[in-house]
Amino acid sequence: MYQYILFDLDGTLTDPREGITKSVQYALAKMGIEEPDLTALEHFIGPPLYDEFRRCYGFDDTEAKRAVAAYRERFSEIGWKENLLFDGVPDMLRSLRAVGKRLAVASSKPTVFVEKILHLFEIASYFDAVSGAMLDGSISTKAQVVEQALQMLGVTDRNSTVLVGDRMHDVEGARLCGIDCVGVTLGFGGEQELQQAGANCIVRNFAELMQVLTN
Repeated sequence: MYQYILFDLDGTLTDPREGITKSVQYALAKMGIEEPDLTALEHFIGPPLYDEFRRCYGFDDTEAKRAVAAYRERFSEIGWKENLLFDGVPDMLRSLRAVGKRLAVASSKPTVFVEKILHLFEIASYFDAVSGAMLDGSISTKAQVVEQALQMLGVTDRNSTVLVGDRMHDVEGARLCGIDCVGVTLGFGGEQELQQAGANCIVRNFAELMQVLTN
């Protein structure tokens, strides 16, 4: 039975589509690239921004860092508020705490933004730890933020720990840290991506997720 439950944020607890895609669009414009179709930028939801700018646009290190900085210009002002909490999240978190689970957030988003979003939706109090990326890039990968969360929680038994996420990066990060990963199809990866990445199980809603986390 899982005692420690780590949650990804984007696409798992919240729908950040508008804020992320518009901030990426803004960053690309700063780099001289016009992208009018926000749907075409949804692949930026989940993975580290730096990696995605390099992978998709061939940016070198300097260019990718400039793009990330431009993204944060908009995101820090308005993008983090262009967000929606998935229906049922507070009830789920409350129920998990009621049965003694220890909860944490493990997100590739910088911690400062994660904390703002948790407070915006009034769910910060449910979590024992909040682990996000560092603005200086010293902690950026999913595995690094998961490992940081495990340290914050004082986890000694990784077999009793699980990460809940919606993208292949969540599954891979959990595997590198020696913990299970439950994939949720509420977000942006989809069932096929999660299956190919090797998620331990896949759920379609929070009712199914609760069954997995409390059995």
